[in-house]
Amino acid sequence: MMEKLNSETEKKSVSTDNENKSVSVDNIYKLDGRVPVTTAIPYGLQHVLAMFVANLAPISIIAASAKPEISQYVLGMLIQNAMFVAGIATLIQLYPIWRIGSRLPIVMGVSFTFATILCTVAANYGYPTVIGAVLVGGLFEGTLGLLVKRIAKYIKPIVSASVVCSIGLSLFSVGMRSFGGGYSTDFGSPKNLIVGTIALSVCIIWMVFVKGKGKGLSVLAGLLVGYIVAFFMGMVDLSSVFTGGIISFPHFLIFKPAFNLGAILSVCVIFLVSAAETIGDTSAMVAGGLNRDVTESEISGSIAVDGYASTFSSLFGCPPVTSFSQNVGLIAMTGVVNRFTIMTGALILVLAGFIPPIGNFFATMPQAVLGGCTIMMFGQILLSGMQMISKCGFTKRNVTIAALSLGIGVGATTTSESEIWHIFPQIVKDIFGANVVAVVFVIAMILSYILPENME
Repeated sequence: MMEKLNSETEKKSVSTDNENKSVSVDNIYKLDGRVPVTTAIPYGLQHVLAMFVANLAPISIIAASAKPEISQYVLGMLIQNAMFVAGIATLIQLYPIWRIGSRLPIVMGVSFTFATILCTVAANYGYPTVIGAVLVGGLFEGTLGLLVKRIAKYIKPIVSASVVCSIGLSLFSVGMRSFGGGYSTDFGSPKNLIVGTIALSVCIIWMVFVKGKGKGLSVLAGLLVGYIVAFFMGMVDLSSVFTGGIISFPHFLIFKPAFNLGAILSVCVIFLVSAAETIGDTSAMVAGGLNRDVTESEISGSIAVDGYASTFSSLFGCPPVTSFSQNVGLIAMTGVVNRFTIMTGALILVLAGFIPPIGNFFATMPQAVLGGCTIMMFGQILLSGMQMISKCGFTKRNVTIAALSLGIGVGATTTSESEIWHIFPQIVKDIFGANVVAVVFVIAMILSYILPENME
């Protein structure tokens, strides 16, 4: 009997291997399997464009706070390095090295989560201290990721579900800020609103009327049409595309790391928040894209990449990298989960790290175009979280945990109410004052342990 079962298992394994080796367009909806390159590239490019501007913005913000000031030339090198690092980190996430990586279609990029604390470190101690803190903090989170199989059992499913909801909620203002033109002087101008509306309309029309596999390219269609319209409206500046030459290698150790214990401890705390976000992103991606529960090894590998890739990033002068929630929403919207397909996007990022004009061209994408195409994606993340809560069950205990953590988290981090943190030490304000994910995670974790199992 056992021999028969083993024989059938071997046949299924061989059959699956043969399917994965065969090239098919249908594989875009499967985690493994080859997809024709001509099909894979547009979908991969879509993922790159969805995160490209957000990948570069944190570096500019942190660099602007540094004392002494960082020159525009050095900033250009850092931006080039950021594209290279994001591409390498995504490749490791897709195709793990040992236990580092989840084998999931998660796109990595420079994180906004660290912007506030790293701006403070840069202003008080200088940019080399930022690099030293990221280097050590990355090793801390990476090692935590390898140990997370023991830790994951302490994080209840309702906690992960609440965190995913908070990620979606936290991105709504980001999407609307981009829709209005970003942090520019003409925020909310008629030009920005028109372009953003056109990009959003193209996405919706594409999803309604396009049939078959092409339906999944709605975001790319919106980005392209929106970009063309913005170009003819005079909103695209191509003058800087060829600055920095045609080919340039990523620059290693632009800054020599400096180490300050206070800065390191502060950044390590934010790495814990980043780990919570990664758990949420990974859980949401698996639930929304693969329609199953995430495994402990996937969470472990995903957090390990977050940490060790951040240490790698520091060696190129860049802030930490983490999973991009935008791409989680894109997967939930399109259903495209194929690793080979996402890999083409990662290779585009790596290529942009060697050919500056590629990155410079992508960076000319107007914020309004990006906002028009991402608003719906952020809503998809919230819905994924709601589906996860539904799967946990609407018991009084689960409803209390989700409702209270989200109520406090969203309420206490809204800009107009953020002064509620003014009596706390600065480190507490830096961690929780504007970070809904951190507050929701802590409240949900505490409630999951102090509330009785049966509250009915």
